[in-house]
Amino acid sequence: MPRLTRLALAIGALWIASPALAQQSGKDARTLDTLIVTGTRVTDRTVAESQSPIDIITPEVLEATGTTELATALARALPSLNFPRPAMADGTSGVRPAQLRGLAPDQVLILVNGKRRHISALVNVNGTIGRGSSAVDLNTIPMAAIERVEVLRDGASAQYGSDAIAGVVNLVLKGSGDGGSIALGGGQYSKGDGTQWQLSGDGGLGFGGDAGSLHLAAQLGHQDITNRSGPYQGASPNTGNFPGVGEKAFVMGDPDVRQAALSANASFKLSDNASLYATLMGSNRDIDSFAFYRSRNHSGQGVLLAQVYPNGYVPQINQYSRDRSVVLGAKGTSDSDWNWDISYNYGSNHLDFRTQNTINYALGVTSPRSFYDGALEYTQQVINADFSKAVGIGLEYPATLSLGAEYRNENWKQGAGEPNSYFGSGAQGFAGFTPRNAGSYDRHNYAVYAGLEADLTDKFSGGIAGRHEDYSDFGSQFSGKLSGRYAFSESAALRGTVASGFRAPSLAQQHYQAVTTNINNGVAYETGTFPAAGAAAQALGAEPLKAETSLSYSLGLVLQPAERVYLTIDAYQISIDDRIVLSSNLNIANNAAAQALLASLGITNVTSARYFNNAIDTRTQGIDVVGTWNVPLAASSLNLTASYNYNTTKVTRIAPNPVALTALGANLERMGRDERGRIEEGFPRDKLAVTANWTLDRWDFNAGATRYGSFITRHASNPAQDQTFDAKWVLDVSASFRPAQHWALTVGVDNALNEYPEQTIYANSTYGMLPYSLQSPFGFNGAYLYGRASYTW
Repeated sequence: MPRLTRLALAIGALWIASPALAQQSGKDARTLDTLIVTGTRVTDRTVAESQSPIDIITPEVLEATGTTELATALARALPSLNFPRPAMADGTSGVRPAQLRGLAPDQVLILVNGKRRHISALVNVNGTIGRGSSAVDLNTIPMAAIERVEVLRDGASAQYGSDAIAGVVNLVLKGSGDGGSIALGGGQYSKGDGTQWQLSGDGGLGFGGDAGSLHLAAQLGHQDITNRSGPYQGASPNTGNFPGVGEKAFVMGDPDVRQAALSANASFKLSDNASLYATLMGSNRDIDSFAFYRSRNHSGQGVLLAQVYPNGYVPQINQYSRDRSVVLGAKGTSDSDWNWDISYNYGSNHLDFRTQNTINYALGVTSPRSFYDGALEYTQQVINADFSKAVGIGLEYPATLSLGAEYRNENWKQGAGEPNSYFGSGAQGFAGFTPRNAGSYDRHNYAVYAGLEADLTDKFSGGIAGRHEDYSDFGSQFSGKLSGRYAFSESAALRGTVASGFRAPSLAQQHYQAVTTNINNGVAYETGTFPAAGAAAQALGAEPLKAETSLSYSLGLVLQPAERVYLTIDAYQISIDDRIVLSSNLNIANNAAAQALLASLGITNVTSARYFNNAIDTRTQGIDVVGTWNVPLAASSLNLTASYNYNTTKVTRIAPNPVALTALGANLERMGRDERGRIEEGFPRDKLAVTANWTLDRWDFNAGATRYGSFITRHASNPAQDQTFDAKWVLDVSASFRPAQHWALTVGVDNALNEYPEQTIYANSTYGMLPYSLQSPFGFNGAYLYGRASYTW
């Protein structure tokens, strides 16, 4: 990738020449000296010595963003992480996915203390970034519990298994038996809405000398809605989803969120060579988002609505998320110097859905205004055993041999709502899941893995890893990885990796159903999402889902051109075969042959269908550049960092129309042009973050600017309505004052210049009511002013 490499070197040179371009890196920017636990089983490996690129994000960096959401904080700290804030997207409005290196949200693995974190029960089926994915809900994790975040920007399926195609995010929790903090913060957007507050704290407790420790953390908070919708500018008022001309009726913005979370991280010493550990986490999130406005004569129901909602209404979609996890384990060192770690990991996410401020037209004026729509639940159980030992292999330095085995069981459930929620056309805004949609699905897999990592000379280190997994639902998969690092001198090193990887199709992707029934002139018609392995989808050409597979390459430089100055440049390519996407809707309302085939299976009056399929291959290429400079001053210190990501993804193959559909005279868009646009161009092509942190005796000052590159939205059918959104700069500033020992008072402004994304062209704005793109990487809420008081000990 010579063009990318030249661009990286230019950015690096620009940063060294312009130290004002920087990103905060905590109290000391020299994170390359930090010991790491992600991507290696060598016990004394540092960031600078890593054979793969790793970022260390400190609590100071997370707090300096001003946000109460972990995913938002990570997106501001990591140029390769994208976290848009979609609205009016059903469940995705509240459980928002993040993407690393432009790939799908479920192609990055999330760990907590090195253990696999369970995914959300939600599958994103609406038109947002991450459509079709089931990903970890990062916002269920309390930020007060985090000691640091290690981000491995490299394929790691050979080390950790499924999902680690784009990389790994490891959240390392505080475990100290002393110290702690308590903080109260709040803020509001400059338009006067979106008020937020959060109370958080953590504290450690030691058990008799060095017998063990317990560290607790908790947070409690509330976020009000924001609304950036525009007035109706069309010519047909009070019909369909349209209010009167000039009226604002939609709610386009952040949901209302009431949340509480806690964690406990404990270790107990059994002997000089063995200990027990436990990590418990739990959160509840009560989320209200919004559907499209319904006019006073929506669907020709003017007579009914005159008695119920004479001015029209906006249905509310409520999600109640209960997230729980427990990790129990023991680790130590044997008499023969084997390091061992055996653990049990349980995690679950349960989502209940309700539609409120709504109506079911089929029930008339007696219809309830609130409906229970059903539930989704995901549960994971993992038993893991890791072993490692320093072994002699005839070299000057010993090698680290690692071995392990793992068993994982997964369950996903879809529960039906109350009958009134799905009767007829169902509750407006979000109809309930029917008994036909409901089901419970299990699978399990076994894995064995091994690795060898060594300093082959005083300049060259290398590693090899392999992992074999066997899944009960689609078969086996092998992944391998080779890595190396060569130090030309103490100030320059070259590193590189080659890795194969995979991602197993999630249970939700395999079994999610949203088959709704609509009644027209007394005849029931079915439409919706069918499971790929089900009878309806199989009749329409679907095949059971199989694993996505990847092959990735990375090549990087680690440089220290001057004292306290570090620069890393890493180029990468990730090729993925058989990516899973959700197809466009297949219209078979007037296809007699397709209708007859489905009728032979007992499925009648289907008007349209869609299903998940392994439809595409993609190639992602990019480059990451990170530079840090720690400047000691007479009575203060200045930490500067600049980081840059350039990333492109191209669809290299689209599967042809299924043979079964061709025979029926029907054509399925395996992937709509709008979805292809989201995959190829729907995220910023590049992202530059530059920030400075100046620390004095009683003051801290932070100033950072992020440039979000341009992105494109494609219309589903009309290329003339495609739109390119220009790059935007967003400035964040904050100041902290320490009036006394242990105390700190902070005020700040995120998006201080009140920057908004470019407005959507009128043709795509629903007659002016939806003025902003849901793909905007920094949202569309404007400036956020906040304050925080904290006490540490």
